[in-house]
Amino acid sequence: MITLKGDNIYIRALEPNDLEFVYAIENDQSIWEVSNTHTPYSRFLVKQYLENAHQDIYEAKQLRLAICQDQDFPALGLIDLFDFDPKNNRAGVGIVIQGNENRNQNIGSEALGLLIQYAFHHLNLHQLYANIGTENEASKALFTKFGFQSIGIKKDWNLVNGVYKDEAVFQLVNNHTSVSELA
Repeated sequence: MITLKGDNIYIRALEPNDLEFVYAIENDQSIWEVSNTHTPYSRFLVKQYLENAHQDIYEAKQLRLAICQDQDFPALGLIDLFDFDPKNNRAGVGIVIQGNENRNQNIGSEALGLLIQYAFHHLNLHQLYANIGTENEASKALFTKFGFQSIGIKKDWNLVNGVYKDEAVFQLVNNHTSVSELA
């Protein structure tokens, strides 16, 4: 079981009691644009997902973790590694903090820092990337704070409310010259 502790937050593996939180996040249409979700999820599907959340990242090709302020408190957000590619040692990163009251509190920043450390030092990844809407200034600022660089724009990439929007790709390459240096 994964638990990463920062100064003010914990990142932990998903638990069965996260059902309502994950259900609420997945069905929050206001964030579908950033999560690339197109249809609602049923509680049944979320429950099935949580029952299989124990799968190893090498098997599932993704890792979703809950962001909490304390190990015993409910989740405030989710942070993911997705499209995990063990051959090329890379993965995508996604993060969502639920509720405006929890944003701009350094929660996302601390969570991203912990995930980067885990990805580079425990999973030995060579690079991480994030897909960010070009209008999402908060996400662009968060990822560039950690050294992610914009490497390109996918024009008219996402159809949102009848309008095509551009999406930027941000990339962070591990500074180490070889995987053996990470150990």
